[in-house]
Amino acid sequence: MNHADAEELPEERTDAPPVRVTIVLPCYNEEEHVVDEIKRICSAMDASGYGYELLAVDDASTDDTLARLREVADAFPHMKVVAFGHNGGSGTVRRIGSQRARGEYVVWTDADMSYPNERIPELVAMLDADPEIDQVVGARTQEMGTHKALRVPAKWVIRKFAERLTNTRIPDLNSGLRVFRKDVARPYLRLLPPGFSCVTTITLAFLSNQHPVKYVPIEYAKRAGTSKFHFVRDAYRYILQVLRMVMYFNPLKVLMPPALWLLGVGAAKFVYDQVRNPLYMPNNTVMILMTGLIIAAIALLADLIVRSREHP
Repeated sequence: MNHADAEELPEERTDAPPVRVTIVLPCYNEEEHVVDEIKRICSAMDASGYGYELLAVDDASTDDTLARLREVADAFPHMKVVAFGHNGGSGTVRRIGSQRARGEYVVWTDADMSYPNERIPELVAMLDADPEIDQVVGARTQEMGTHKALRVPAKWVIRKFAERLTNTRIPDLNSGLRVFRKDVARPYLRLLPPGFSCVTTITLAFLSNQHPVKYVPIEYAKRAGTSKFHFVRDAYRYILQVLRMVMYFNPLKVLMPPALWLLGVGAAKFVYDQVRNPLYMPNNTVMILMTGLIIAAIALLADLIVRSREHP
């Protein structure tokens, strides 16, 4: 078994409903509240009537998170404990959990008590009731994380940038609470990065390929425990991931605007140069025009590659 060893569990009851929902729960240093989170999720799902499995993945925690999961495993028959041998990041947990999922619907959430996980059945029901929707995302109505004064404007800028590139309104680009159709997401799972930007990636993958995404307002609580978010490093990764995903699906969106801008500036400067000094073209005018042409050529070549490869 790659990367992780699953706990052996008793056989499922034969009278249990078939698994339709898989909940992937990354757990990293959550010993003080992980059991409370599992209770909240399982209580809501038990009352919903949906057949489900909860994949509680310990991402090589340095505290007693894994021990706490193993202690309560027998009390939650729908939970499977998976232990990673080394820390792979939340993106790796979600990717592997989604690939192993038995349900037709996959739920991503966190174990830090910040998301209203009691609403998971509600989000699943929305997806289940509307075949035209491929993903339902819990859009947070407030920011409760650390470095709030820096995070809010930075995330707004990144979100607006993503909206511009995808031509879609995105109320919450990186919400950790979402449910999607496994069959639709399967081709994009290999694109998921190991860190926090995996949620941004799955959002952009769906939007860039015209898979309808529905946003539902949710309350967002202050997280329990210590945040794993590093502002500078993770904000930088978010920006790179937005660019990478749009380049992967629609490179013209990224490359053609600067190419056309350079060509326009170069053409205007060429006209100005000819009026001022006929039959003479300065080096800087040539460089501007050539740079624009090179970027435009790269954009067209990248678009040709994207269109010629086999899309998911």
